[in-house]
Amino acid sequence: MSWIDNFRVAVRGTTSNKLRSALTMLGVLIGVAAVIILVAVGNGSRAAVAASLGRLGTNTLTVSTSPRGFGRGPSTGGTQSQIAELTLQDVDQISSPDYAPDVQSVSPVIQTEVGAAYSDASDSDIDVYGSTPSYLTADDYTIQAGSPITTSEVSSRARDIDIGQTVLTDLFTSGTNPIGQTIILDDTQSGVTASFQIVGVLASKGSSGITDPNNVIIAPYTALQDQLTGEASTFSQLLVVGKSSSTLNAAESEVESVLATNSDTSEADLPFTILNQAALLSADETTSNTLTVFLIFVATGALIIGGIGLMNIMLVTVTERTREIGIRKAIGAPRGVIISQFLTEAVLLSVLGGAVGVVAGLVGSKFKIDGTVPVVATWSIALAFGVSIVVGVIFGLYPAAKAAGLRPIDALRYE
Repeated sequence: MSWIDNFRVAVRGTTSNKLRSALTMLGVLIGVAAVIILVAVGNGSRAAVAASLGRLGTNTLTVSTSPRGFGRGPSTGGTQSQIAELTLQDVDQISSPDYAPDVQSVSPVIQTEVGAAYSDASDSDIDVYGSTPSYLTADDYTIQAGSPITTSEVSSRARDIDIGQTVLTDLFTSGTNPIGQTIILDDTQSGVTASFQIVGVLASKGSSGITDPNNVIIAPYTALQDQLTGEASTFSQLLVVGKSSSTLNAAESEVESVLATNSDTSEADLPFTILNQAALLSADETTSNTLTVFLIFVATGALIIGGIGLMNIMLVTVTERTREIGIRKAIGAPRGVIISQFLTEAVLLSVLGGAVGVVAGLVGSKFKIDGTVPVVATWSIALAFGVSIVVGVIFGLYPAAKAAGLRPIDALRYE
């Protein structure tokens, strides 16, 4: 009996009970679709997090005077009588090739929260960053209109600011040119108010967390000290940009060495948090890969359940066609022919279910799932469809062998 004959018999057996065949294929369909969709969700989640971290920069270090939950935090062992302070001396030395040859730039940061008012409009909970011109590049901000703050404005303590898109929308009507306009800032903590002139508008920036990166104002840190936060010789953060992501760990060691020397402590006991974006991205990729593997196992479990349903139906089919099997064996059909006949039918059901499952998986991956945009991996389609074929072979083999093992005399007597 040729494979074409086997295929014809399998098609006839499959179509003889359409509802039962459809329900059998449904189990495989769900498993295949689950593999594709879950892997796509895992890839989409990984891509979203990687993009968010990428916007923060993969060659940046954030040195903070307080723990942020990631990176290297203050030591809890030993004695630490020194106060965690980031000073201009730290900035100057980290900026120097003599102390930190792998560092490209250092941006000192003073941060506060303000409300803003212009004419009859107002905005609240705006994050204000007092820094230097290098801060914009370090934090992936670009200018859409006007100009960025300059070194001369920092030196002259000019009250000039760049505003984000959310601030622009909240304070100005559509079509209004904000460049050159003066707005009033009210510091939330100190209650001090001061006027600042807008010299630039920042381009829209995608979110990298739960805060709105467009609801920001960037000003010379000197002006912020003079007008809102009060004169101080320390900063809350240093945003350090390495020359490349490959040398970022070396840059981190150089920063630690400078800070340890200036703080009169050891690198192990530094009273600062140092967040290494490259290390964070690597950790995220590892976590995402683990999640993807876990999702594949879950989806494969669904495929196995579909295979069990397939085996159950094939056993029923063998029972229903016992007399047919007896007749075929009585007229000389060898064991291999019987096995191939029922195995072909099982694989056909599995392949049809897998094909429809691929379509369902691709369609399902077009929709956002809990805010995540799925990203289909081509290999997941091949994997899911390949496993569906393997499931058909494995779970169809036992019923086929059972059919081939029937004695002709017992099969012919079966009612």
